[in-house]
Amino acid sequence: MTTTNPAGPPETVTPRTLQRVVLPVGRDLDVLPLYIEGRMVRGAEAVAEESAVEAAPGFPETGGRAGEAGRRTVLVPVGGRVSFATYFNAFPAGYWRRWTHVEEVALRVRLRGEATVIVYRSSAKGHVHRVASVTVDSETAEERSFALSLKPFLDGGWYWFDVLAGERTAVLERAEWCADVEQVRRQGTASIGITTFNRPAFCVDQLIALGEAPEVLDVIDEIFVVDQGTDRIEDHPDFAAAEAGLGGRLRVIDQGNLGGSGGFARAMDETVRAGRSDYVLLLDDDVVTESEGILRAVAFADHAKTPTIVGGHMFNLFVRSQLHAFGETIERYRWWWGPAAHTWPEHDFAQKGNALRETPWLHRRVDSDYNGWWMCLIPVETIGKIGLSMPMFIKWDDAEYGVRARAAGFSTVSLPGVAAWHVPWQDKDDGIDWQAYFHWRNRLVTALLHSPYERGGNLLKESFIISVKHALAMQYSTAELMVMALRDVLAGPEHMHAGMVTKVKEVRRVRAGFPDAQAGERVEEFPDVRRTRPPRRGRNPDVPKGRSKVIKTALTSAIRHLGPVDEEALRNPQATIPHLDQHWGMLSKFDSALVSSADGTKVTWYQRDPKRFRAIMKRSGLLHAKLTREWDDLAARYRAAAEELASPEAWRETFAAAGSAGE
Repeated sequence: MTTTNPAGPPETVTPRTLQRVVLPVGRDLDVLPLYIEGRMVRGAEAVAEESAVEAAPGFPETGGRAGEAGRRTVLVPVGGRVSFATYFNAFPAGYWRRWTHVEEVALRVRLRGEATVIVYRSSAKGHVHRVASVTVDSETAEERSFALSLKPFLDGGWYWFDVLAGERTAVLERAEWCADVEQVRRQGTASIGITTFNRPAFCVDQLIALGEAPEVLDVIDEIFVVDQGTDRIEDHPDFAAAEAGLGGRLRVIDQGNLGGSGGFARAMDETVRAGRSDYVLLLDDDVVTESEGILRAVAFADHAKTPTIVGGHMFNLFVRSQLHAFGETIERYRWWWGPAAHTWPEHDFAQKGNALRETPWLHRRVDSDYNGWWMCLIPVETIGKIGLSMPMFIKWDDAEYGVRARAAGFSTVSLPGVAAWHVPWQDKDDGIDWQAYFHWRNRLVTALLHSPYERGGNLLKESFIISVKHALAMQYSTAELMVMALRDVLAGPEHMHAGMVTKVKEVRRVRAGFPDAQAGERVEEFPDVRRTRPPRRGRNPDVPKGRSKVIKTALTSAIRHLGPVDEEALRNPQATIPHLDQHWGMLSKFDSALVSSADGTKVTWYQRDPKRFRAIMKRSGLLHAKLTREWDDLAARYRAAAEELASPEAWRETFAAAGSAGE
């Protein structure tokens, strides 16, 4: 494409690539449905004998690591058809239409052989429309381009294309979705911030993957690894190779453990102070990133109508074709996070009928309140206006930041095609282990800062009910941590930075004094299961269902918990309860039980303790009542202190107090 330069001869301007069509790194067939539909072959060279193609469905051995050609070239056998109506290769037109200046996208394809390319689009309802087609019949590669309007996509919808081979093999050498010259914005750059704690192997693997994507490194100024653990990333045997592959961009920061919020706040601050980047990309240390998503996030942010946070979706690290989190919102009246409306967690693209074109809800544009910091691109301009993360250690820091950013005019877009693989929530016990303190304190603090409802809506009622459930389930350590969280919230905003260095140690120390916090790796470590009386009708208690049964179970269980404990239950657990069956309504019927962990690696002996139950419930009730009375005054105090809490100056004092991880 040519433009006229009044100061000299015409110059050629290359359209900006918004999204490249790519294939998975390596030979990972588990993720293939995220990239392509149909029988296809990929080669590291764009050359192959037709007989070899027909004999090799899937990925042939190509020799050497996959480079650009290896990730971008597809060979379609004679009479075959492949479709790019997939998560990573369809173009999410609805998001570009709503949030960016781009009004028209150009699809450019480069092919040889005998091929037909058909372009499709979908509506927000998931209805599919054929848009255009072109045929190529050539021994040498030829390029074709389609100009595609984004006008019909206000509420959602995608573009994609299929490639059909004729009587000879078709070779797609590359394809990309581009913005025309008139719509091109400047090329922004980013720094990457990774917070790590004793996961050197995971972190090094991620750095190696970045080093093997030179086109991604072109938009990266610096990579900050904030190492807060004692198992140092620099001691890993592959660290030197990982560092060398990053071309001098890597900087490891040794910092005492300030949790995720402290690590990411440090990465934000270092990016701003360096003054080189337009964005900071926050990445968890235990994710596998589709590196192409980094280019897409930067391109989207460059073209956004206003400075915009661009988040990546989360796929299940263990079931890699499964989309675990598509969009995150906060239910304001309860002040609780969860999946955005009209989305379905754990959607598996590899299952029959779950492909993009066959799943209507994936075509509707989803608007998010925030994006998890497993992968999230934040404009430096946003940081300059609203500050760094809140000093929350872990939990709710990403959600709070998204809500705070929106109030200041910075939206969050969770963009399809930008994603990382992460450990899913169902294999974690963080709602009942030491992290429960941070869950509840930070949820309350975030509501005090941002809830639009009087006394936080239903939050305090729900908080008290949940503390009762934990106590009835013999999870006294969790209920105690909730009491601790309430006490600290009532102390005011000053406690947050003050406790960043010491609070996690205090939480662990308090929790260690409870039997339900003492886990073993084998059932044989505990006494045999034995009961004084056999279970009624030979069955364990059922989980109460229905409002009346739930209320009745709670009342009768509370009365029962005030009574004496069967002495035999203190010598031998009465039952073994799998994590799948763990429910307060069932556990409250026992005096003791062995309960397995969410990840299946540990078991804990829960024991009923009337004295602890009474003490925890009394303090929880009094503190919830006090928080209800003082809510308005506390909300005013936290909101007045918010700017200071998130300021670089306050954080730098905390960074200094934390020292290094080895201290």
